Amino acid sequence: MELQDRTVLLLGGAGLVGLAVARRMLDFAPARLIVCGLREEEAREAVEVLRSDAAAKGTRIDPFWGDLFVPEEFSRRPRGDVLADDRARALFVDDLYGELTEEVFSRSALGRLLVDESPDIVVDSINTAGALAYQDAFRSAADLRRAAVEGGVDLATVERHLSTLYLPQLIRHTQIALEGMKRAGTGMYVKIGTAGTGGMGLNIPFTHSEERPSRVLLAKAGLAGAQSLLLFLMARTPEAPAVKEIKPTAAISWKAMARGPILRGGRPVPRCDALRPVPLGEAFAPGHDPAWTTLDEPLEGVYLDSGENGYFAASEFETLTALGLMEFVTPEEIAENVIREIRGIPSGKDVVAALDASTMGPTYRAGILRGQALERMEAMEDEAGSAGVSYEMLGPPRLSKLLFEGAILRRLHETVEAGCELDPDETAARAERLVDEDDDLRQRILSIGLPILLPDGNSILRGPRVKVLPEEGESLAAKVLVDRGWVDLRASNWALWRDRLRGFRDGVDIRPGLELGSRGDHEYGDRSGQIRPGRMGAWIFRYEDKGERIKR
Repeated sequence: MELQDRTVLLLGGAGLVGLAVARRMLDFAPARLIVCGLREEEAREAVEVLRSDAAAKGTRIDPFWGDLFVPEEFSRRPRGDVLADDRARALFVDDLYGELTEEVFSRSALGRLLVDESPDIVVDSINTAGALAYQDAFRSAADLRRAAVEGGVDLATVERHLSTLYLPQLIRHTQIALEGMKRAGTGMYVKIGTAGTGGMGLNIPFTHSEERPSRVLLAKAGLAGAQSLLLFLMARTPEAPAVKEIKPTAAISWKAMARGPILRGGRPVPRCDALRPVPLGEAFAPGHDPAWTTLDEPLEGVYLDSGENGYFAASEFETLTALGLMEFVTPEEIAENVIREIRGIPSGKDVVAALDASTMGPTYRAGILRGQALERMEAMEDEAGSAGVSYEMLGPPRLSKLLFEGAILRRLHETVEAGCELDPDETAARAERLVDEDDDLRQRILSIGLPILLPDGNSILRGPRVKVLPEEGESLAAKVLVDRGWVDLRASNWALWRDRLRGFRDGVDIRPGLELGSRGDHEYGDRSGQIRPGRMGAWIFRYEDKGERIKR
């Protein structure tokens, strides 16, 4: 993709790597850069730095700041304040654990940003795994259990713990990112990921606990891997942008070197001193008199600014980057690979492409055996005088519903051509008689948890278990409820099936024949003319539900 005259959204753009990517992008004259940071001061500072670059002429550079993992109205409040606010916390948890509705998406800070700015390219250098894992669900779990023992588990305590759990946050973040980029028409998404341990193994000595490595560090690594797999799946999704991930596996340094106040979290570390020796038995006892004083000056020294990892003294940097330990990579090298991938020049460092190349897909042998397996199973069903249709172990319930409706159509009309001319009211009446008279068919549907909605739309047949139950307050006639997993005998549904069969027939008819080469997809049984429930289920999932696979 060309960068010239494009709008580029840099998530985490105020950070060490984000700035390096932005500087390199300026060489290609994008129309606009949107530089995002968590805090206003860092976003504005990054923009000022970039605007002073000689290559910035002609590019509009704008700041944006806020927490992109929460609803937009809370995005410029500290996370601690959000979790302390009953209304804000409840809304955050609701949006995190509920379905991704239009309301949830429109409230999201990330969703709003993507739709409002409509970027052509998104480069995401937020340390997502670190941002989520360092909320420390382990400590939160211990606090929750302690509160339970003490009898103090209230809704607020439960919600605070739920807000620390990593995977729900990563999943929702990924869902919103994909939906937002689809709506924005984004063409390219590049994630700068992490291995969680700077490329080191489970023996990593750089850890902030007695464990080696700490549970929190392993959580970070686990999330980093989970995000790579989610991006792998995003790249296989129709209408998604092209997806890349560059994953540095070494320490990333450095942003600057200077002498001055040492900052932690953007604030100076205060200098302090001890007032007197304290007996060991008293030093850590609650309520003891402080034996120290905080001085009216910050801790100062020569430091290397490593970006999000903070300030390092020379000896810390020497240890971290030594051969055989974490070593290091510069942000400019990462930025160069990002630019190469955006421009379509393979860097050899794209994790998504590596997964595509190294994972096993469909095989020729399996394709040959598929036809043989289907022939044998159908012969066995003919011998038994009964078709299983669906046992509801593959899922979702919608598939079982479609397979049984297809099986009913096959019993009533048999051929695709006959189904294309069906009368919906007549088919509804015949389907009801078939279900009433065929005990085996009816019992197979009800036994796997699918109710049968009768043609009047006001009554159902059901068994002891129903896979798809109405939500509280949901209308029993809601289309989405029936579509999710109720066998629907109403005339309106058979009219829909008539349209489906016509679409299927027309697709088969216009497909180039085998004698014209391999341009068309020719499925088992397509030329038989029969209604095949499995084939129709696959066709609906691929085209109607837009569930098509785009990589093999």
